[in-house]
Amino acid sequence: MRLALDEVTWPYAILSLVIRQRVLRMATMLMNLRGVPDDEADEVRELLDNHGVDYYETPPHRWGISMGGIWLRDDSRLAEVQSLLADYQTRRQQRAREQLAQARAEGRAETFIGRLRREPVSALLRAALAGGLLFLVLAPFYGIL
Repeated sequence: MRLALDEVTWPYAILSLVIRQRVLRMATMLMNLRGVPDDEADEVRELLDNHGVDYYETPPHRWGISMGGIWLRDDSRLAEVQSLLADYQTRRQQRAREQLAQARAEGRAETFIGRLRREPVSALLRAALAGGLLFLVLAPFYGIL
């Protein structure tokens, strides 16, 4: 018995065949760009360009609904690219720690007291907000509300 593909099922049959043959491949996200500083994203782009990695970038949505990212087109180089990014992140982390240690030694590091002196209104508002939230959370347990 031969199965006839009608107008409804033939697109699904072709799509299934294409997926099984791995013609359609999903890209792999290398880096989520949400909260990433511009200099770090630029350094990652430069690193990928220098190593001839085929990638593309999606920008973040205006309202924060979707995340931007850097995507690898070809999974055959995934292990190599992940190794490159891991090495880069290790070097960046070390560089940041050295900069923080140097800033602390020179007295330029950000401290709580320094921020309180620089932005007293903001610090007081945040403390009041935290106290208000703490009150609202604990008040029912003590029968205050």
